[in-house]
Amino acid sequence: MVLFRRGMHFGSYGRVDDGPPVFGRLADSVQAAEAAGFDAISVPDHVLQNQVAGGPASPMFEAYTLLGALAMRTSSARLLALVSPVTLRSPGVLAKAVTTLDVLSGGRAVLGVGAGWDAAEHGAYGIPFPGIGERFDRLDETLAICRALFRDQRASVTGKFYEVREAFNSPRPVAGTIPVLVAGGGERRTLDLVARHGDACNVFGGDPAVVQHKFDVLRRHCERVGRDPAGITKTVFVFATEDLAGFGAGARGYAAAGADGVFVVGPDDPSRIPRIGQVLGDVFPG
Repeated sequence: MVLFRRGMHFGSYGRVDDGPPVFGRLADSVQAAEAAGFDAISVPDHVLQNQVAGGPASPMFEAYTLLGALAMRTSSARLLALVSPVTLRSPGVLAKAVTTLDVLSGGRAVLGVGAGWDAAEHGAYGIPFPGIGERFDRLDETLAICRALFRDQRASVTGKFYEVREAFNSPRPVAGTIPVLVAGGGERRTLDLVARHGDACNVFGGDPAVVQHKFDVLRRHCERVGRDPAGITKTVFVFATEDLAGFGAGARGYAAAGADGVFVVGPDDPSRIPRIGQVLGDVFPG
C-alpha cells in the first residue's frame, strides 16, 4: 500500500518572529495544501533554522508540538517530521511523541527519522553529536525500539546505546502500529535501514537516473533481507519552480524512475499551492 503520493514540506516559517501570527500563517498554508490534494504534510525537526532558510534568528517550532497543533487544523493528510534526527530524543520519548500525534490526529502519524546532519544546532544547544558511524548505529537501535513500542503492549529491547525495559506505550497507536519513513539516499547504511525497518523512504531529487539507481540499490537490499520492495513507499524530495510545466515534467521523470510520489517544499507564496497540487495530482493520482 502506498502511504502517500503528494507531500508538502513546510521547511521555513518565514524570517520574521512576530509571535502567534507565525503559526497562523503556517496553519493557513497547511490547510490550503490539504485542500489542494496533498495527502501528507511534513515539517522539519530542528531547534534552529538553518542559514539557507533564514538563519538561527528566524522562527523554528518544536516539531511534535507543532504537528499536534496541525492535527487539530487538518483532517485527512498524514503528518510527520521530515525528519527527526536520531540525536535529539531517546527512542522511547520519540516513540511516545509520535504515538501521541497519532492519537490526536486519528491515526495519521508517520515516524520520519534519519541520522541527523546539523552539527551547528547541536553545539548551540549542548546536544552531543557523535560521528556518522555511531549515529547510524543509534538509528538502527532507535528504529528497532520504536517498532517494538508501536507494536507491543509492553516492550523490552536492549542495544549498545539504548534500552527499554517492560515499557508501556499507552494509549496505543490507532491502527496498532505507526508507519516509518527513513530519509536519505546513502547506499550502504541508509537504504539498508529502509529495507529492514522502513515503510517509506525519501531520497533527494535531481537526475531521475540517479533516483532510479537509488531505488535499484534499495531493491537489492530488500532482496538480501527477503522483503518485497513494493511494500515500501518510495518518494523524492523536490523543489517547485516557477516553471510548473518543467516541474511537472521533472515529476514525471521521477515517476518513471520508480517513485510513488514526492515531497515538495512549500512555496513562499501560498497562493501557488493549488496549482502545484494540480500538477502533482496529474502525475501521482490516487
